[in-house]
Amino acid sequence: MICVLLVAGHGTRLQTEIKQNDDTGMYSHLIGVPKTLLPGIGGKKILDFWWKTINLRQLFTEVYLVTNADKYKHFERWATANDFPVENIINDGSTTEEDCLGAVADLELAIRSRKLQDDIIVIAGDMLCADQNFDITQVIRFFRSKPGELLIYYEMEESEKSNSRGIVEVCPDSHRITRFWEKPQEGLTSSRLASVVFYCIQRESLPLLSEFTSQMEATDRSFGRFWEHIVNQNLLDVFGMKLPTGFQLIGQVGLSDYTKWLTRFSNKEQDKSDRSITFRSFARVGLMGNPSDCFNGKTIAMTIMNFWAEVTLVKSQSLVLVPHPLNDPTEFGSLQDLFSISRKEGYFGGLRLLQATCKKFYQFCCQQGIALTKQNFTLKYDTNIPRQVGLAGSSAIVSATLKCLMKFYNLTDDDLPKPVRANFILNVETDELFITAGLQDRVAQVYEGLVYMDFSKKVMEEQGYGNYISMDMSGLPLFWLAYLSDPSDSGRIHNNIRQRWLNGDTLVVEAMQTFAQLTDQARVALMEKDWNCLAQLMDHNFELRRSVYTDECLGPGNLKMVALAKEFGSAVKLPGSGGAVVGLCLDPEKLEPMRQAFQEAGCVFCVIIPYNPSVSAVSSQP
Repeated sequence: MICVLLVAGHGTRLQTEIKQNDDTGMYSHLIGVPKTLLPGIGGKKILDFWWKTINLRQLFTEVYLVTNADKYKHFERWATANDFPVENIINDGSTTEEDCLGAVADLELAIRSRKLQDDIIVIAGDMLCADQNFDITQVIRFFRSKPGELLIYYEMEESEKSNSRGIVEVCPDSHRITRFWEKPQEGLTSSRLASVVFYCIQRESLPLLSEFTSQMEATDRSFGRFWEHIVNQNLLDVFGMKLPTGFQLIGQVGLSDYTKWLTRFSNKEQDKSDRSITFRSFARVGLMGNPSDCFNGKTIAMTIMNFWAEVTLVKSQSLVLVPHPLNDPTEFGSLQDLFSISRKEGYFGGLRLLQATCKKFYQFCCQQGIALTKQNFTLKYDTNIPRQVGLAGSSAIVSATLKCLMKFYNLTDDDLPKPVRANFILNVETDELFITAGLQDRVAQVYEGLVYMDFSKKVMEEQGYGNYISMDMSGLPLFWLAYLSDPSDSGRIHNNIRQRWLNGDTLVVEAMQTFAQLTDQARVALMEKDWNCLAQLMDHNFELRRSVYTDECLGPGNLKMVALAKEFGSAVKLPGSGGAVVGLCLDPEKLEPMRQAFQEAGCVFCVIIPYNPSVSAVSSQP
């Protein structure tokens, strides 16, 4: 592959403003300096950044630089100082803005004069890039995976105007550019995705460049017009790849805008290196319908503030995953101590969850055409969610890790929408770590609060995820939670139910349909604040589950907690896969005696504090 850097612009606007408006003389030393050799982020020349980015012999057989006659000597000196081959500088012969060839013609000149017959990546050398750790290998890898050309785009900031950019519309599934608008008037498109002069072009498509230049006047030989012609007339398949960072073409701005964008991008780079990123995800309780989320059913679940997982990310020289001192022990007091901890806690802490999430995140971004920057970080976590009691402790760590990664790499809800995010978290656990799980927990932790979920087969097949609705949390009754102090692995409680469901077992299939019906009724009860009805439905949910899973599968610990709750007239059910119970006691005077009874039975008991994202001051979202 060959790389061509375009630096033939004359930068007349910026130069004129320095001469006319720089009363302080602060920028007088920049008079006559090509715009791509102006100071960029960190004091480095803008071209220095791009040369460092592409100076990889394993990727490019040759790198060429196209400039004009007026600035040729500047680039000759730059090449000598930066180990760039002077013979690869191409002079397009222009000396003013009026006799310039146009960007497409400059590229075509390089192809024709050097007889280039290979795939080409072309980059405007006068672009300020907000992130100085750009990884071009991801761009080339994505380009080679697609049967067509590749355009790089980014999501514009609010202050940027669409009518100053080439705007693309992108199919989210195929990543194909479906429409290209060159500096569109307001109202023509709602897209905020701006294309930059950063393209990969297949060798078979190169003849189209000369055809285009022969048909256009020099003033219209811009890449915006070229791609508008190619994409909108379906002459080629053109794909898009997003860079989660900002760009600014210096050739199109004056002195004030140059200094503004340079300051803004420099501050962003400094902020990223100085600050840490911390997010929490909360435990969840299934209030109705579970475990039908694994069987095309419906559920209602709620995140609770009592228990949480917290992940912190800090930029670092190498990528480091920090073991938790309690959950990922590597040192023990004795062999007996190791035996006791291993028997109770098992062999899997949270470190594997961090690693699997990072691996899956990188894989997702590569597949979705999102180019991540080359920067490392240190991840550490903490959690107070009780283990193996079915409160979604594993998915909380994954969810919090994902929030940190999204923030660190500037991904938005458009890049990873909430329904897809829930699928992502589930896939980390099921595909990477082989954890038995369903979507309910991940949806609840992504949307947060009280969430109604419909996993109907038709809905899941049509859109790849369920229908999820956040519910009003005002005026909720007091729910309570109790869990075993020495539980077994909650994942085992699923037993052989899934296989029976896949085989069409009538008992299981009808039970899952009934769970969905109970969920719809509970949704109405919650909306109407009919707590007596909700309590009855919770009891019905448990008895239905008991009839399908059997007492042997539920285990004596879960049954003991349910029986104890019923002694106090409380509604009760399992909030997850086992090891804990959630209840609704409508007689507040019985709450304290029930707490004491559970504690005397060796269980942990607490009143639930719902997490309401609309009113809580606790930071949890990226």
